[in-house]
Amino acid sequence: MNTRANFKSLQEGTKEDWQLIFSEFSRFAKGLPDRVMAHLKLLEGDFGGFPVDRYIHSLQTATRALRDGRDDEYVVCALLHDIGDTLGTYNHPDIAAAILKPFVSEANLWMIQHHNIFQGYYFFHHIGMDRNMREQFRDHVHFERTAEFCELYDSPAFDAHAETLPISEFESMLRRVFTKPVNSLYKAALEAAN
Repeated sequence: MNTRANFKSLQEGTKEDWQLIFSEFSRFAKGLPDRVMAHLKLLEGDFGGFPVDRYIHSLQTATRALRDGRDDEYVVCALLHDIGDTLGTYNHPDIAAAILKPFVSEANLWMIQHHNIFQGYYFFHHIGMDRNMREQFRDHVHFERTAEFCELYDSPAFDAHAETLPISEFESMLRRVFTKPVNSLYKAALEAAN
């Protein structure tokens, strides 16, 4: 049986209430990697007209980054870059970025948050949009990194015959990246609790 706080309004909460809540929060947070992998799996079977489903695309993007020697954080970003497709049909990079934000560098976060505009270079002109939309960011410090991500990993990851490692190959690195937040409002409280 779970012990619960007794307040009816946050203003009534006591230090003991918040210690109990934070203890539960910490326990729940440990399951985040499992929930992220389960959510990523929801992309399986979702082709959206593409040659491979979005799950395979995500695995291929991560496989390509891993095989190219990228570090764990970058590979996890590659794996999760389209995880927002299920809930953020019109803004999927924002969803992926929100999930990754507490755990990744500013460079990787910016790359994921903007990858759709950079990816548009390859197809926007086919759907009546400006393929050079990414040029608005030309002077940004992460422009080249994001363009490279799309060119080397995201764009070519639609090949049904390409090497595609299973999720189990990425699980340990995802767990490592999601173990300790580096950009969170709760970072200091988490460090004090451990």
